[in-house]
Amino acid sequence: GGGGGGSGGSGGSGGQGLDPRLATLLAGRAVDSFPPDFAAALVAGKVTPEILKRFLELESNFLAKLVWGIQGFRERLLGDPSFPVKVAIECGIGVVTKVTAEKAKRADNFWAEIDFVGANIVMAIIADFMLTWIPAPTLSYAARKKSTSAIANFFASCPDNAFQRVQPGVEPFSLGQRFGAILRNGAKLLGVGFCASLLGVGITNALMGVRQALDPTWHSPNKPQDVISTSAAYGVYMSISSNLRYQVIAGVIEERGIETIFKGQHQLCHVLSFIVRTANTFVGSLLWVDFVRLLGMQSAKSPAPPPPALEEEPKGKKGKK
Repeated sequence: GGGGGGSGGSGGSGGQGLDPRLATLLAGRAVDSFPPDFAAALVAGKVTPEILKRFLELESNFLAKLVWGIQGFRERLLGDPSFPVKVAIECGIGVVTKVTAEKAKRADNFWAEIDFVGANIVMAIIADFMLTWIPAPTLSYAARKKSTSAIANFFASCPDNAFQRVQPGVEPFSLGQRFGAILRNGAKLLGVGFCASLLGVGITNALMGVRQALDPTWHSPNKPQDVISTSAAYGVYMSISSNLRYQVIAGVIEERGIETIFKGQHQLCHVLSFIVRTANTFVGSLLWVDFVRLLGMQSAKSPAPPPPALEEEPKGKKGKK
């Protein structure tokens, strides 16, 4: 990422001095019209024709344009152009399974309690998005911010996915850096799980208060949960189980498996991703039940506390509510 500042002059106009293949793709476009990190990588010879072509295609895509100015989105789209499809798949699975579980749990009260259902669905979408965003493979040419802490510098040098391929122009990751990605993402998901659970329960409690104020005869059919212990448990669960599963799916099964074997067959890759991610949601629901039983938060015969609006009770029938 470094060294980009002094080379903008030679590549600032029409790609002069660049690899002829890159200059052809640029078609006279000034290098300094690109984001600074990408322009510096172009001049430094880190960008391959394939990556430049991908950049130009994404830049002209209507949907990609909406988020192209956000570096995190741009890095994920460059690392995996099908990232938006995977977000849609994950969130779609979450919404469908959540609605199905809510319908089974609330039965005839489903529409009468649609406010609670809506709050849970919103939290499910947020959580599913984060579960796709955090472990997604990325391609970044931006220089890492230096810190006075050696630990912070180490984690800043780790990939976003422990198993992702080494992208063109990027230095190979060491085994330690890949292991560090698991720890760093685990810490992020610990916070996501804990905060999302707290927020979800807070919204539900607020809605219950409003409902009881408007209708004193109304009583919640659900037994209140211990907010802190449930939130902490789900944070730990996400940092371990969800963290490992989603990194393996994005970095191994999809990037190194499906998208390598069926390269160029985008629709088939999307179908296979849908199947894999649906299976992962099902496995996640079963593991959550086992996890809370291991912690002693539920007996073998009692229902498990529902995952707080996250990888929830999709198949709803293993731990009936």
